[in-house]
Amino acid sequence: MNLTTQTFLQHLPVGQSVFIDALEPLLALQDEVREAFGYSIQNDVESAERMESMFSISQPFGRYEWSFDQRQKATIGLQKHLHAAKQLYVIGAGSGMIRTSDYGPGARFIAADGAVGAVDDLSKVLCVVSDGDGAEHLQRAVESSVHIVLHAHGDNLQTWTTLCTEWAKNESVPSLTLTHQTKSSFTGMYNPGGFTDGDRALCFLQSMGLDLSQIQCLGFSTQKVGMWSGATDPVSKLDKLQWMNEAMIRLGVEHQLINYD
Repeated sequence: MNLTTQTFLQHLPVGQSVFIDALEPLLALQDEVREAFGYSIQNDVESAERMESMFSISQPFGRYEWSFDQRQKATIGLQKHLHAAKQLYVIGAGSGMIRTSDYGPGARFIAADGAVGAVDDLSKVLCVVSDGDGAEHLQRAVESSVHIVLHAHGDNLQTWTTLCTEWAKNESVPSLTLTHQTKSSFTGMYNPGGFTDGDRALCFLQSMGLDLSQIQCLGFSTQKVGMWSGATDPVSKLDKLQWMNEAMIRLGVEHQLINYD
């Protein structure tokens, strides 16, 4: 059991047991991914350590809104909104444009990073799960004060540092939840499991106590790189999407993948 996750979940009102039982295979997948791609666990740890350090003061990046207590309150508030939604949709990089009015007044959306660009009305988006490469689409969400579930991994230390520095200059800042992908303990951060922004969004929802069988995925595919993906090598991205497929199998939602055959 990840101690950071356990400590974090003690402050959350619902859904803990479901998540704890399902967490281990999702953490194991992260180890498998590192082995498959030759990624360094130390780089993941370094990024998480830096995030923990920079967000440990009373006004991280000069913003009280990002203090530990305020992040905790914001995450609990987000969880309540997630459970209150009549229907939740998770948007992946392969999604087409989404007109929220087509989904009914009770529909709410969770976006995987740049896929938030598919949504016409950001007031319906409860959060964006991101490692920071969503470019102008992520920036649009930030400017609309959408909650950001910001992830630290070995290849994005400079990215998230730069983004937070820039976001902090705005009059208002988005509320944050901080995540990482190690089995170490970091104050104010936790590891919900998963690898890509898409499957990590599903892992995050499970960590919030949501029943994934009641959630619909839009634009999740392992067969082609979606239009909302950040700048990436297509071949490498397709390899990574196979791990999203494995994560979705472990989550029991692989039937929600788009099949273009």
